[in-house]
Amino acid sequence: MNEKYLYKLEFNIIVEKIKNGCNTFIGKTIANKLEPSQNSEKVFNMLSETNEACELIHLLGGFPIGFIDDLSLPLKKLESSIPLNAKFLLNIANVLKNSRELLEYYKEGKNLKNSLTDNDNSTEACNNTANSTSDEFSFLIRYFDKLYTNKNIEDKIFFSIISENEIADNASSKLADIRRNKKNLEAQIKAKLNSIIHSASYSKYLMDSVVTIRNDRYVIPVKDEYKSFVKGFIHDVSSSGSTVYIEPIAIFEMNNTINNLTIDENREIDIILEKLSSMLYPIFNNIKETINSIGMIDFIVSKAKYSIDNDCVMPNINNFIDLKNARHPLVSKDIVVPTSIYLGANDKSDKKYFRTLVITGPNTGGKTVTLKTVGLLCAMAQAGLHIPVSSGSTIKVFDNIFADIGDEQSIAESLSTFSSHITNIVQILKTFTENSLILVDELGSGTDPIEGSSLAISLIETFHKKGAFTIATTHYHEMKTYCISHEGFENASCEFDIKNMKPTYHLLIGIPGKSNAFAICKRIGISDDIINRASSLISKPDTDIETLLKHIYDTKKNIEDKQVEIDKNLNQIETLRKSLESEHSNKLAHEQEKIEKAKAEAREILINAKEEANSIISELTHTKDIKKANNLRNQLNNSIKDSDVGSGLDLSVLLKLNNKDANKLDVSKSKKSKSSAYIQNRKAMSVSTEINLLGETVDIAVDILEKYLDNCKMAGLHKVRVVHGKGTGKLREGIHKYLKGSKYVKEFYIAPYGEGDYGVTIVELK
Repeated sequence: MNEKYLYKLEFNIIVEKIKNGCNTFIGKTIANKLEPSQNSEKVFNMLSETNEACELIHLLGGFPIGFIDDLSLPLKKLESSIPLNAKFLLNIANVLKNSRELLEYYKEGKNLKNSLTDNDNSTEACNNTANSTSDEFSFLIRYFDKLYTNKNIEDKIFFSIISENEIADNASSKLADIRRNKKNLEAQIKAKLNSIIHSASYSKYLMDSVVTIRNDRYVIPVKDEYKSFVKGFIHDVSSSGSTVYIEPIAIFEMNNTINNLTIDENREIDIILEKLSSMLYPIFNNIKETINSIGMIDFIVSKAKYSIDNDCVMPNINNFIDLKNARHPLVSKDIVVPTSIYLGANDKSDKKYFRTLVITGPNTGGKTVTLKTVGLLCAMAQAGLHIPVSSGSTIKVFDNIFADIGDEQSIAESLSTFSSHITNIVQILKTFTENSLILVDELGSGTDPIEGSSLAISLIETFHKKGAFTIATTHYHEMKTYCISHEGFENASCEFDIKNMKPTYHLLIGIPGKSNAFAICKRIGISDDIINRASSLISKPDTDIETLLKHIYDTKKNIEDKQVEIDKNLNQIETLRKSLESEHSNKLAHEQEKIEKAKAEAREILINAKEEANSIISELTHTKDIKKANNLRNQLNNSIKDSDVGSGLDLSVLLKLNNKDANKLDVSKSKKSKSSAYIQNRKAMSVSTEINLLGETVDIAVDILEKYLDNCKMAGLHKVRVVHGKGTGKLREGIHKYLKGSKYVKEFYIAPYGEGDYGVTIVELK
C-alpha cells in the first residue's frame, strides 16, 4: 500500500507503538516494517497469531522474553568459525535461555488450556469473537517449533563467564591454578612493599604510605628529591613532577612473575573462549533460526499486549465493513466517543447494501475523525492487529486504502487547496480498483459551489461504477439529494447537540447532516428577523426533505430504543426461565436419587429375606414335604421378580436338588458366611474404583459420594478416585469438607501430576 496514504491515517504512530513494545532487536526490526497485507488468508493468519498470544497472556501472564540486542556480528563470526568474546558468548547463552523459557511457557500454556477445556469446556481470550483455534495454538506453534534449546551449552557459558569483562576462576582448572598463584604472589609483593613504606629508613622519602600500580607493575610514590635514595625503576611521574613512582629492586622479579602469570591467564582465557565458541559452530543454523523465531514471537506478543491494553478484538473478515462501537486508537479510550459504521453487505439484496457513504454536517462535528477511524482500523486489521471495536465487527481486506484528507496547499508549488486535492484524486483515479477503499475529505471543495458539487457527484459515480468502497465528507446539498435518489449510495451525518452547542460524534447513517447555522446563530444572539429572512431564501423543498428525513430517523431511533428495552426484558425473562428449569431439574434429580436410594434399601431387605428363605428351604429339604418347599420357592422368586430386585439369586438352584443331594448340603451351617461372601463379591464386581462428579452441585455431589463410599466399603475397596474437575474449585472444596468428616475415610489427597492433579482427589478408605 502507498505509504503516503498510510501516513495520512497516522498508521506510522501505531507502528511505533508496536515497535516500542518489543524487547528484541529483531522484534523491533519486524515491527518497523509492519504494513497491511492484501491477502485475506495472510490477514486471518496474522490476526489469529495475535489472538493466540493474547490467550497465552491471559492464561499465564506475560511471555518470558528478555532483551536481545543486534547479534548480526557474532552470528557472522560463528558462521566463519571465529571465536566469540565473552560479551557475545553471554548474548548467545541468553538466546538459549530465552528459547528454553519460551518453550516451557508454551508447554505450560498448552497443558493449562487443555485442562480448562476438559473441565470447563470454554476458553476466552482478548474479549475476542474468534473461537480458540486449537489445543496446540496452531498459528503460533510454527515459531515455537523452530526454537532450539541446549541446556548443557547454556549452563557451560553462564558457569564460565561472570560478565563480559570477567571469566570465572573455575572456568578451567588451569585458570584457577594461575589465579591462585597470582593472588599469592600479589600478597607477597604487597607485604614486601608495606614493610618498605613503613620502615623508618624509607618512610621519610615517600610522598604517601600507599602501594599503587603503574604499567601493570607494583610501585611506591617517592618524593622527587629523594628518588636517588630508593633503588629501583621509575615507571611514572605525577603531573606536578613532585612524585615519582618507583618499582623497588626487591620486588622486580616478583613483578616479572606476576606479568608472566597474567600472560598465562590471558592465554588460558582465550583457550576457554575458543572452547566455548567451538561448541556453537555446529549449531550455528539452529541459533540463527532461534533468534529469528524469538524476534517473531516478540513482535506478535507486542501486538497482543497492544490489543489487551487498548481493549481490542479480532474482527471477522468478509466482503463488507461493519465496525461496531469503533474508537479511534490514538484518542484516549477514556474520552473517545465510539461510533458504528457499515459499508457494503453480504448480499446486494440486503436493504443495508451500499458502497458509497456521504457524510455531511457542520465543521468540528467529527466527519474527518470518522474517515480516519475507518481507514486506520482497516489498515491495522490488515496488518494483523486487533482493533478497538465491539465483538462481531467485520472488515474487508482491501488492495489499497486511499486517503485524501486534510489541507495540502503547497506554497512551493503554487498549488491551491483545490488543486492539491484534485492532484490526489488524479492519482487515485489511476490506481483504484473494485477492491479499494477511498476516503475523501470535503470532496469538491475549494472552488465554485456549483462546479464543485457537480464534480464531486461525478467522482463518486466513477468510484461507485467500478465497485470501490467510498466514504466522502462534503457540505454540498446536491450530494445529499443525489444519495437519496440513487441506489448504492447512502447519506450519513455526525450528530450535533444544539442545546449544548457541541458535537456528539455519533454517526447517523441514513440521515443527511444539516449545517445548523441558523440554530447556532439564534443561540448566540442573532435576531429572529434576520434568521427568518435568511431561512426564507432557502429552497423550501430542500428544507422539507431534510426535516422529513430527520423526523423519519427520530421515529426509527425511538423504535430501536424501545426494541432494545424489549430485548433486555426478554433476556431477563429467558434468564429467569432457565433458572427455574435448572432448579426444577435439580429437584427432579434429587427426587430420583431418593427413589434410587429407596430401591437400594428395598433390594437389601429382599436379599436378607432371601437368605432367610434359603435357610428355611434348606431345613425343609430335610423333610419329605418337597411339594411345600417348591411352592415356597416359587412364591419367593415371583415376589422378587415383581420387585425388580435380587436378579441373579434364583432360589431354584437349591430346590433342583433331590432329597438325597439336599441332605448332603448343610445350608444351615454355612448360610451366614456364604451369603455374606456372595453379597461382598457381587458388590466388588459392580462398584468402580472411580466416580465422576463433574457438573454436579456440591450438595448433590456429596449425597452421591456418600452412597458411593458406602458401597465401596461393603465391596472391600481400599483406594478410589473422585473426579471433580478444576473449574472454580468450589466443588473440590465441598467434597474435601465432606471427606474430612466421613466415617469411611482414612485419608485423602490431590492426585499426582499427570494423573489428574487438582481435578482428581485420591481417597483411602478405613
